[in-house]
Amino acid sequence: MNERQPARRPGGRSARVGAEVHQAVTDLISERGYGNFTVGEVAARAGVADSSIYRRWGNLETLLTDVALTRLNAQSPMPDTGSLVGDLRTYAANVAREITGPDGLAVVRLAVALSSNGQAGLRAGDELRAERMRQLQSMLDRARDRGEHAPDALDVLDHILAPMYIRVLFGMVPLSPDYIDGLVDRLV
Repeated sequence: MNERQPARRPGGRSARVGAEVHQAVTDLISERGYGNFTVGEVAARAGVADSSIYRRWGNLETLLTDVALTRLNAQSPMPDTGSLVGDLRTYAANVAREITGPDGLAVVRLAVALSSNGQAGLRAGDELRAERMRQLQSMLDRARDRGEHAPDALDVLDHILAPMYIRVLFGMVPLSPDYIDGLVDRLV
């Protein structure tokens, strides 16, 4: 007997539902803050059944972690401009655009809240940092391979990313191109 598996379509209903649920979470974080809504409210906002969320994510904490990881890992692809300064400026500008965009503050607040909320939150924070450091390290390794002196990934975090995130968290925006370039220049 030859049973055929149904073909999965990338970008089909499952992807649409995932995107709608993620947007509902982001909107609710923006409106109410972390911990101030339920799976039922996410489901209603996304136009799906609660059971769809429980079946796919299991619980609200796992869903919130998935939203944070997906949004933050999708942000700011690693540029390859041919120089470390160019890569860092482009990367920093991309991060600034993302964290000051319509959902940026909500996602940053979600990541901060998750990282201080129990074991699942700690794991989510560890995953976020590990992925961000992996991305940064790939850019810095490329620069070293070109013969450039590159800082450590933690230095990029401390001297470029952290100041931008702090400014966004405290409402000190916009992040001007001159400000961003100045962070890069001071590091390199």
